[in-house]
Amino acid sequence: MSILEVIFLIAVILIWFMIGYQFIFSIYGYINFIKSMKEKRKVDGQTFDFPTCTILIPAHNEEVVIANTIEAMLNLHYPKDKLKIMVINDGSKDRTKEIIESYAANDSRVVLFDVPKGQGGKGKSRALNLGVKQVKSEIIAIYDADNTPDPMALHYLVASVVSNKELGAVIGKFRTVNKNRNLLTRFINIETLSFQSMLQAGRWQLHNIATLPGTNLIMWKWLIDELEGWDEEALTEDSELSIRIYELGYKIKFVPYAITYEQEPEEWKVWIKQRVRWVRGNNYVLAKFVKEIPNFKNKRLRFDLLYTLALYYVFFVAILVSDILFFLSLFGVISIPLPGPYSIVWIVAIVLFMFEILLAVSFDKEDNWQNFGLILIMYFTYCQLWIFVMIKAFYLENIKKATHEWDKTVRFEVPPKKEEIAQ
Repeated sequence: MSILEVIFLIAVILIWFMIGYQFIFSIYGYINFIKSMKEKRKVDGQTFDFPTCTILIPAHNEEVVIANTIEAMLNLHYPKDKLKIMVINDGSKDRTKEIIESYAANDSRVVLFDVPKGQGGKGKSRALNLGVKQVKSEIIAIYDADNTPDPMALHYLVASVVSNKELGAVIGKFRTVNKNRNLLTRFINIETLSFQSMLQAGRWQLHNIATLPGTNLIMWKWLIDELEGWDEEALTEDSELSIRIYELGYKIKFVPYAITYEQEPEEWKVWIKQRVRWVRGNNYVLAKFVKEIPNFKNKRLRFDLLYTLALYYVFFVAILVSDILFFLSLFGVISIPLPGPYSIVWIVAIVLFMFEILLAVSFDKEDNWQNFGLILIMYFTYCQLWIFVMIKAFYLENIKKATHEWDKTVRFEVPPKKEEIAQ
């Protein structure tokens, strides 16, 4: 057997292993969906003694979206005397501060925290670390500046954490508010829903592990104090903090019926920039904890981090190698005379990939089996672009040695919903 044949065979095995494991997550994600709907009905029939809560919203040049976000927070179904909405003005140079002040003047729940001059624009982690020091509430919630949560979202999140002493944090689900804007936002919508169904709901159901998403989440104030806040070097501060929460002995629960809506990139260059930042952020987290994996108290967390390593590196390399070998053999540059039904194997792998994505997005009434054609196109286009994203992140991190500068995603004006126009 030649070296090319060995490489090809290993790539096939790795790809099938990862797709198969994600298929297991899809099944467990569906089980979690069924259980969560039963749990929601139970929660709706209960009353709770809610603790005090402060919502932290980091805002850096967010004049396009911040008004809608504050309006959504004011409409949350939570005791008014126990809720504060702290908007952290992080060195904004537009009308963000002026808009926040106008709401603060009319509702005592809204509080403006101005990051001290000279300290602004240094990233979400820095803004949160400064803001949380001003908080005296028992619970902190975090929402990005473009989020418009459902009125019951915070109610459901807090209900979970007060009902289970094992929980240090609870996360909800996010949906793409601008999903119908263009082909890219439709792809992103499918990606984010399937990610949450498999790698949040599925992992929680199978391993009791979920990862902080950066928005639509709550945690105990004493816990973030004990952890000494967010790592300001981490571009994906949520992933890094998740590991430290589990290592302290607490869990993070995924509650899919606590929903928020957020914007996603509408332009490919914005998408690439965001995803590269995510990959670099996850590289930082893995590098920070990889040597500590054997000493983790949570054995399932050890396996989960190893899986993440496989997903970001092993699976990526396997896909890249298989693509290169495919095109080289297609144009007759090389020949791989390895016996076996490999054409069928590849076709079945693609079908399995599509089925698990379809299963994942079918949980949502808003996004169901009509996405079949989009997922097929997505596999050969959007998914393959991740190869470019990974290579660019590797170049910036290991060759160019670029600094870890936080860069917020570009916002867009969201048109009013049909029912709002009718009014």
